[in-house]
Amino acid sequence: MGEYSGVNYQMLNGADEGPRTDNLRKLSLLPLIFLIFYEVSGGPFGVEDSVNAAGPLLALLGFLVFPFIWSIPEALITAELGTMFPEDGGYVIWVSSALGQFWGFQQGWMKWLSGVIDNALYPVLFLDYLKSSIPALGGGLPRIGAVLALTLVLTYMNYRGLTIVGWVAVLLGAASLLPFIVMGLVAIPKLRPKRWLSVNLHNVDWNLYLNTLFWNLNYWDSISTLTGEVDNPKKTLPKALFYALILVVLGYFFPLLIGTGATHLDREMWTDGYFSNIAKVIGGAWLSWWVQGAAAMSNMGMFVAEMSSDSFQLFGMAQRGMLPEFFCRRSRYGTPLLGILFSASGVILLSWLSFQEIVAAENFLYCFGMLIEFVAFIRLRMKYPEAPRPYKIPLGTVGSVLMLIPPTVLIVVVLVLSSFKVFLVSLGAILIGLILHPCLMYTDKWRWLKFSVSGDLPDLRAAERGSTNSSEV
Repeated sequence: MGEYSGVNYQMLNGADEGPRTDNLRKLSLLPLIFLIFYEVSGGPFGVEDSVNAAGPLLALLGFLVFPFIWSIPEALITAELGTMFPEDGGYVIWVSSALGQFWGFQQGWMKWLSGVIDNALYPVLFLDYLKSSIPALGGGLPRIGAVLALTLVLTYMNYRGLTIVGWVAVLLGAASLLPFIVMGLVAIPKLRPKRWLSVNLHNVDWNLYLNTLFWNLNYWDSISTLTGEVDNPKKTLPKALFYALILVVLGYFFPLLIGTGATHLDREMWTDGYFSNIAKVIGGAWLSWWVQGAAAMSNMGMFVAEMSSDSFQLFGMAQRGMLPEFFCRRSRYGTPLLGILFSASGVILLSWLSFQEIVAAENFLYCFGMLIEFVAFIRLRMKYPEAPRPYKIPLGTVGSVLMLIPPTVLIVVVLVLSSFKVFLVSLGAILIGLILHPCLMYTDKWRWLKFSVSGDLPDLRAAERGSTNSSEV
């Protein structure tokens, strides 16, 4: 995915790692791979709408081609900037260093809100897969109670520690993917390759199709918000992103290949939760129940991974003085308690929205955040060309700009295709961020709340001077 330059990351205090977490266990490679897997994917649950919107051929092509347009560039940027800034806060720190604290805060607000909206999906998906077996979960008080209970249990898991979350993600990932391997073996006699070629370009819901692809293949940069919790991030993060990319693409493409090739096509039936029906057709009730259980475990994994990212983002922003100091406090398990509570509250407030509304709203906000992130990436290449980059994309500035043209065009298309309702809601959310930053700075000025900046944060100018001096010697 790029090149490792072998340089040490230079900090204000002369250390070669991120902000100190001396007594905390760090994430190793395997848990990090599965945390990224759950940040981005979690398995094929949620891809069904791509077949509904465009048919089998375009759905399959989408999950093969789209990673080259979007996932790989985003993963490469995450690998370079995540190792350049091995600290909690991730993309907020990148944007702040390139464009200033105001834009860093806007990036943090939009990405955090997008992440919380994304996390509100998982209780919805969880219950959608179970409601075919437990109809009472389809609505009303039982559904509300189930959402609250699930949110509380998974929030507590985040509170207990990131290392626990990482290894839980490994176990849940294996359990989530195993039934689809079995389903593929059972389906071999029923496969009809001609079904994969079904397409009708006059009957494509491009908005739903692109939003589904975009939602299922983005959020590669989310893992950057907890880079400070990773063991040797300079080497571990790029490797984890590479292996997670392979796992994500196979985790989508293989079940779609089996589902569309082994069953008769009824596009209207392809909506969230439909893989359990496909499993029943292919293998019987036992396989359907297994897929439903895998979906439940997958949504648990996605929830805890996303909440970890969101909460550590708030922690990193507080270290940079963008949020009040109390967001910097860790629990006895090393987790950012206030960040977890704020993120969980947002999930509960947003869980009443429908699946399609949530996907569209989060994609809109995420697109704005990614545009700022792309600008910050190019700006850092131009502003600090000699700053140490332990992992560097093997492209110059011009090559990097060319790499970002296709995903930028895609972002514009997703924004243009958004509904007017989603546009208004997202615009309102952006305006809140524009107002919130000066309000927080006002409270800092009048000392109504305490803000502070950690002494362990990187100084790019000093690092660049150190790198230049080293090369001269």
